Amino acid sequence: MSDHGNRRQRQLRARLGESLKGLAGGMVRSMGVPTQRIALPGSDDAISQRYARSVIELCLRVGETMIATGASAADTVAQVLRLSSSFGISGVHVDIHFSSITVSVHRGLDEDPITVMRVVKVRTTDYTRLRDVYRLMDEITSSNDPVDPDVARRHLSEILQQPHPYRRWMMSLGKAVLAAGVVVMYDASFVVIVAAALSAILADIVTRRLDKWGISAFFVQMAAAVVITSIAALLYWVQKLGFDFMAQVQPTVIVISGIMLLLSGIGLTAAARDAIDGYYITASSRGLEVIMMTLGLAVGISLTIGVAIRLGIPIDVGTSLGRTENMWAGVLGAALIGVGFTLTSYVRLIIAPVMAVLAGAVFAVYFIIQPLLEGPGLAPGIAGIAAGVLSYLVYRWIMVPEAALTMAAIIGLIPGLTVYRGLYTLMDGPQGIVAALGELFTALAVGIGLAAGTTIGGQLARRSFGLDRAAEISLRRSRRVK
Repeated sequence: MSDHGNRRQRQLRARLGESLKGLAGGMVRSMGVPTQRIALPGSDDAISQRYARSVIELCLRVGETMIATGASAADTVAQVLRLSSSFGISGVHVDIHFSSITVSVHRGLDEDPITVMRVVKVRTTDYTRLRDVYRLMDEITSSNDPVDPDVARRHLSEILQQPHPYRRWMMSLGKAVLAAGVVVMYDASFVVIVAAALSAILADIVTRRLDKWGISAFFVQMAAAVVITSIAALLYWVQKLGFDFMAQVQPTVIVISGIMLLLSGIGLTAAARDAIDGYYITASSRGLEVIMMTLGLAVGISLTIGVAIRLGIPIDVGTSLGRTENMWAGVLGAALIGVGFTLTSYVRLIIAPVMAVLAGAVFAVYFIIQPLLEGPGLAPGIAGIAAGVLSYLVYRWIMVPEAALTMAAIIGLIPGLTVYRGLYTLMDGPQGIVAALGELFTALAVGIGLAAGTTIGGQLARRSFGLDRAAEISLRRSRRVK
């Protein structure tokens, strides 16, 4: 009887040990599928080659159009994946390398994969065309009936062939308003405002002509810098003649407005945004482009200053005017910059007041919090959060591309002048290397702050006010397959 009892106790202890071992193993070992998929399954064997090629061609053209008109790499990938999923093709990979886009679909073991690549030859900011592309994709993805890819491609061709919302001279006027807004931010005189606007128009005429001739962008930037700095030198010469109305004029502001006009800081902010989104090759390429464009500015300004000094004109172009002390002048200047950006990026004129209010409000936030924070990227980051939230709310209201609203809101804060200041200091000689690196790191911090802030603000607004499920899934998937 005792042997039987002992044997039963041993069996119970063995069962209890196995149960405890299984319980402990279940607490440690993962029982579900991996949360991060290493590869997308190729489950599109039943799709014909003709249909797959037609969808891939449409996706490629949509992606090319979005990059060419000013969309970010992450937005382009998300929208292309959303579009391909709406046509029933799930095993799609999208890769963007600055000026090229590759779309590939894996169709299983029995069918050959299809991979198509296209180089984006033109990159500009045309948010009206980008808005029409977004609307076309919304129509395709929300349709209850299947959409023929060939029909969708014809609609896309119509969007690409439609004229701009206004004539080219309106874009030149927008650049004049943008340059004047920079001058107003520093509370300059009316003479400088007019001179800055005229210099922007002349620089636009020169750069447009050189672009038609196929001149390299570096030399185009250099020529624009020569035009703008020459007008500043002319004002210095008029001051030298002793005219009373020129006594309080600061020609340096004209050069600074030209630097802001040529928008090297936008490229740096876009590079920071791509880096945050995980597109490091595209971000590196954008960063190198910013350096080359800014070097073109520095060479053009230095060349003009050298010629002016040899002609006896006492020109001295500074690289800083300090912080504007008049908040209302800054808000008005930022609003004008927003209006100018509206015109230069082909946004509908009816949206100009909205962008002006956005830019002014974000600058007011920056002006208030800047004295309270010491880090170079903290105040721009908080202002960027405000810009991201406000831009998304306005986007939900008037359905203008969110990228256009965000850029208009922060364009008055972009670090174009800081990038120029660093490279200009570097060109003075080896003794300026430490100071130049400090300025360049400051510009990078501002760019990252703005990019991170707008991203965080947009995400906060989406979490609070919602995003359609298809776009959310596409966005998550795009970050897994980069």
